[in-house]
This record gives sequence, structure tokens and C-alpha cells, in this order.
Amino acid sequence: MENWSNAKLCDVANLVLGAILFFSPWMFGFDAGTVSNNAYVTGLVIAIIAIAALAAFAVWEEWLNLIVGLWALVSPWVLGFQGTTAMTVHVLIGAAVAVLAAIEIWLMTQYPPRLTTGR
Repeated sequence: MENWSNAKLCDVANLVLGAILFFSPWMFGFDAGTVSNNAYVTGLVIAIIAIAALAAFAVWEEWLNLIVGLWALVSPWVLGFQGTTAMTVHVLIGAAVAVLAAIEIWLMTQYPPRLTTGR
């Protein structure tokens, strides 16, 4: 049961990180356009996946969060906004989301959930 609470803590952390990324254009004054839109969409996707994982855990949700976290990590170079505050925010949050998702995936391989009740 302890591992499930650890997984839930990772999901709550991802929810908070997604919210921070979503609101970061206002908090840090990102340029309007691609940079802000990427923060809105990526932050919203991270938060929605985290809410879904909190509601009903499935391993595919963690794989999606890993992918979206990696996107946030590399998006400054793909979209061309390196060297800005937006880059720092995207890289830090993307790395944190990807690491948390990887930890959850690892936890599930080490301690798979029971699908049946004990006797």
C-alpha cells in the first residue's frame, strides 16, 4: 500500500507542476505566441494526465506523462526559444515531470498492483 501512496504523491506533484507550467506565461512574462501556447497546452496536458492517474491509475498514463515531460524538456530547442526564462521553466518542469513519471513506471515494475483480493 505504501507504493500506491508514493505513486499518488508523484501524481499530485505532476498536477502541481502542470499547473505551474500552465500559469508560467503570466507568472514570468513569457512572450505571446508559440512560447506561451506551448506552456498552456503542455501544462494542461500534464495536469489532465495527472488527474486521470489520480482518479484511476493505469500505466499508460505514466508513459504519456513521460512523453509530455520530455517534450517540455526539448521544446525550447525544437520551437526556438532557448536562452530565455521560458526555456528555464520548460526544462526544469519537463525534467521533473519526466523523472516523476519514470519513478512511477519503475515502482509499478517493482511492485505490480494486485488485481485480485487476497484470501
